[in-house]
Formats: sequence, C-alpha cells, structure tokens
Amino acid sequence: MKFLYVAPRYHTNQMDIMKGLTGLGHEVRFISHYAAVIEDYSCVTPIVLGYSRLYRLIDFLYVKVIHRKDPTAIVFKIQHGFPPLRKLKKLICGFEPDLVILRERSVYSMAAYYICKKKGYPCILYNQNPLWSEPAKTDLRHRLVDRMTPPLRMTPVMGEKKPGMTVKENDYFVPFVVEPGKPPENRTYFEGGRVHILCIGKYEIRKHHLELLRAVEQLGDKYEIHLTLVGEATNHFQKAYCGQVKKFVQEHRMENVVTVKTNVPRRDMEQEYLAADLYVIPSTLEMASVSQLEAMSYSLPVICSDKNGTSCYVEDGVTGYLFRDCDEADLLRRLDEMLSDRERMLSMGAAGYGAVVEKYNFNKYFDTIMGMRERICGGVK
Repeated sequence: MKFLYVAPRYHTNQMDIMKGLTGLGHEVRFISHYAAVIEDYSCVTPIVLGYSRLYRLIDFLYVKVIHRKDPTAIVFKIQHGFPPLRKLKKLICGFEPDLVILRERSVYSMAAYYICKKKGYPCILYNQNPLWSEPAKTDLRHRLVDRMTPPLRMTPVMGEKKPGMTVKENDYFVPFVVEPGKPPENRTYFEGGRVHILCIGKYEIRKHHLELLRAVEQLGDKYEIHLTLVGEATNHFQKAYCGQVKKFVQEHRMENVVTVKTNVPRRDMEQEYLAADLYVIPSTLEMASVSQLEAMSYSLPVICSDKNGTSCYVEDGVTGYLFRDCDEADLLRRLDEMLSDRERMLSMGAAGYGAVVEKYNFNKYFDTIMGMRERICGGVK
C-alpha cells in the first residue's frame, strides 16, 4: 500500500512508524512544511515542500518584524501557513495514496484534504488534542473547520476522564510507537556507583532545566548522582537560555555533577539512554512527548509532570513517578523518593520496558489506522 503523511515537520516521534511501514514493504511519502536542524532520514526522506511565496512574505513580517522578540512566534506558520497548491496537488496525485495522514486542523491540511477528497483518497486527521475532551463546539467557525478537515481523528494523548469530558464517536487513541531498545538484563546500571540522571528537551524556559538543576543541587549531598542535559539549541532564543543553564552550573560549582550537551544527533541518542539510570522530564505545557517512552524502551524509570499530555504512558508507582506540574518542591520529593531505593528503580525500569513491548508497538498502530481506513471507505459521515 501507499501511505502519505503531510505534517509541519518530520518529527522523531514518527521514526518507528516509518520504520514499521517500510519494513512491511509499504511505500511511504512524507511531505513536510519545513525541516528541523536535527532529523533522521534513515527510513524515509521527507519532501520539504515549504510554503507559498505569499505566505513566506507574511511569515517574515510576522516573525522577524512584528513579533521579533517573541520566541513562540515561529509556531504561527504551523496553523496558518499555506502551501504552493500546484506543487502539493502534483505530489499527492502523482503518488495516488491508499491512506493519507494529515497533521493538525491547519490551513495546510485543509488544502491537502480538499485535493484528497476530490480524488477519493481516504484521510485521517492526526493531532495531539486529548481523546477525552469537552463536547464539540458548534459555532460557525468550528463547523467550517470540521467540514474542511477529515472526520476521523487519531491522537496519542488520552486526556483526563473528568466530569463533562467525552470521547467523540470518530476519535481514536493511537499512542506513539517505540521499538524496544534494551531489556534490563542486557544493560548495566549505576556505573561508578552513581545514579546517572538523563533529561532531554529543547533549551526553552518551559522545559524547566533550572528547576531540575536546583533539585539535583539539593540532593547532591545525600546521593551520588550525575545529571546529563541533552537538548536542541539552534535559534537565538534557545542559545540564550542554554547560556543561562550553563551559567547556573558554573556559578553553583556543579561542573562535576552536571553535563550540558547540545544538538546531539539522533543516531547518538542510544548511548545517552544506555549511560543513564533514571529519566526525568520536568517540562510544562508539554502537549505530547515521546522521550519518556524512549527511556522506558531502554529500561529506565521515569519521572514526569502530571500535566504532560502523554503522562498516561508512565504508570505512577509502577514504571515511574508523576509530580505536580510546575511544582518544584514536588519534583524534589519525587526525585528523593526514587533515588532512595535503587532496587525499586530497577523494577520500575523493567516494568517500563515491558509496557513498551506490550502497549506501544507498531502492530497496534497499524491495526488501528487500517480499521479507521475501513470506516472511511465504508462511507463514515
């Protein structure tokens, strides 16, 4: 079969899906709006189509002029950027896909869906809004957006089953896919008698590197620990914040217990996971992160914020701990609790590996999207 993905970028959380599809002999085409600095094209090389000339001018004015001091302005294009329509149509129709996955309810996806709908290519909407959500809004704007995007949606975010929350008929929970890395019996722990803590995340304020550094500093006299921070620092906002992180390490004389790394290639990430004993993701406003699953695939226990969109992948007290979002004291408490019992760390790491094998494998992903395709071809409304 032929699978077409249209998304803002070729994200690392799609890597094992691409590997699974191509491994079964399927043909995959991935059209991206733009390319990030750190991407791995070992399975699929995306076609970076970009934006129309008109939108590139709009984006320049919006990001470089009007909002030049706002680090979040660069995401404006994800929702509002529009493609070069003729090139997009040629790429889609020339491929003749059997299934199309469109990322986000964006202008770009609406354009792609219009082309696919006219040709009869079945489409699925993929975004990271929670499965459990409030009832759909019915005002004119939302009704128009719903009509211009695929009716069936999949998300890797479960959400909270709170009063007033529902699961819409055409929505599916399809978690991230991660290949098993290393079972606990095939790796080593606590090299040099230390607990090696790993944290991966772009150097952005919301990633809370400084909060984690303060927690490690407070626990340094109690435990033999070492923290490794790995993250992207490519634009000037990220580089500036990374400078703050390094300055904190120097001023607090933590050079012997903290290592700061930037722009580590994807191919080198396995050795980072294998060198670690514990994975911590302290960030806030995290819609859906895949790194905790990657850590679990290498048999690591995980500490994660309870408001992380994919915190449901971490079973509290079984594969790791959840701490209250933006609560530095609770992060410290959970770290202390984890570090106090190395045997429990090992059992949690083993449980995490088992969860990856059982719940987050490619076959479950593939079976679900094939079932969704059948519904679409059967005339779902």
